Amino acid sequence: MPVTVLLVDDEPLVRAGLRAVLEAQPDISVAGEAADGAAVIPLVRQLRPDVVAMDVRMPLMDGIEATRAVLRTIQDPPKILVVTTFENDEYVYEALRAGADGFLLKRSRPAEIVHAVRLVAEGESLLFPAAVRALAAEYGSSPARAAMERAALTEREAAVLRLMARGLSNAEIATRLVVGTETVKTHVSAVLAKLGARDRTQAVIAAYESGFVTPR
Repeated sequence: MPVTVLLVDDEPLVRAGLRAVLEAQPDISVAGEAADGAAVIPLVRQLRPDVVAMDVRMPLMDGIEATRAVLRTIQDPPKILVVTTFENDEYVYEALRAGADGFLLKRSRPAEIVHAVRLVAEGESLLFPAAVRALAAEYGSSPARAAMERAALTEREAAVLRLMARGLSNAEIATRLVVGTETVKTHVSAVLAKLGARDRTQAVIAAYESGFVTPR
């Protein structure tokens, strides 16, 4: 089954460009389009896409609020890929904090766009560029540090979280640590549970905000 994508952007040319790139792939299909975040909920319910490619800045409802709305109201929600013009935009970081699963620049090459959609759909690695890592570190706080201390990660769980923060997939982490992929999945699940994180993105944000991981 192909990965289905809902395109959400107030610029028709951007949507057309993304559609052309994605539909050229045999394993990706564009299920629909929306010009504003306010239209996302009914379309997600109707189309059940695997991924929503979500612009951050839109006139009626921006990508941050639309992301929150999807995760709050949709059972088994789609993955959300933030699409934006500027990589150091604090709106992007707020969207990731709200629960978005990845990040894509509008000026990305076609191969990068396709890779981003596939990566987010798989859900086992992150699109977390250096500029966003720096923003996460700037949001560091005592509550974040205290929460990380309370999590009391084991040595192996800590190693897995550090590699997650570098964007490695489960298979890549398994290779690096010389363990099986299922073992890595078990450690990832434990990390998420201890941090109270919904997904990998939230766990990595917690790692940067607490200072457990620092930008390189």
